[in-house]
Amino acid sequence: MKQLYIIGMGPGGAEQMTPQARRALEACQVLCGYTAYVELAGELARGKEIVSTPMTRELERCRMALEKADQGLATAMICSGDGGVYGMAGPILQMAEDYPQVDIEVIPGITAALSGAALLGAPLMHDFAVISLSDLLTPWEMIARRLDCAGAGDFVICLYNPMSRKRRDHLARACRIVRQHRSGDTPCGWVRNVGREGEKRRLLTLEQLETEEVDMFTTVFIGSSSTQQLGRWMVTPRGYEGKQ
Repeated sequence: MKQLYIIGMGPGGAEQMTPQARRALEACQVLCGYTAYVELAGELARGKEIVSTPMTRELERCRMALEKADQGLATAMICSGDGGVYGMAGPILQMAEDYPQVDIEVIPGITAALSGAALLGAPLMHDFAVISLSDLLTPWEMIARRLDCAGAGDFVICLYNPMSRKRRDHLARACRIVRQHRSGDTPCGWVRNVGREGEKRRLLTLEQLETEEVDMFTTVFIGSSSTQQLGRWMVTPRGYEGKQ
């Protein structure tokens, strides 16, 4: 069988990798992935052929993974978090018709929205939207429109890729858009390096978030109008208490 696994590695810690992902890693002969993600595999990468590419060469990496699998080598494309959430599952499946003999299996992982939310408490207990602030592939005008719609709809908003060395003002711009619909004291939070060395978390207000310095390893949570800060926790009520 010509096998390609698309594996969500979770946030980084071995204990947050699913047993299904671990079994697939153990079964494969070739590991493909962004250089930093290959390191997440740790000892599971020993003895395997490593195929890695830097950022911005994602399509090349996907093609290489499909070619390795087509050669009869059990291959894994590894992604941080979940491969179907801003990962490589989409591009690989789009290319798959060129490799009809390759059997593809997408193995889910814990995405940053979920692992980060767990560190903060329960900010995603009600409806929420996940939006990336990276405009490398999506025009800022569309990102801004989605932020405005999520704000108007009173969704909790989870932000991926909030800031980079080149995009220093995207988070501030996002906060200003959401503040058209939310008060400045809306509870917010961010987490960094979940499950990895240097893990951090912080609770703050939407007004404070506008001037916060974060990076690409940070996931940001903006509360809805009902979100509360309860001690060290960020909680968005689902409404159970109203049924009593």
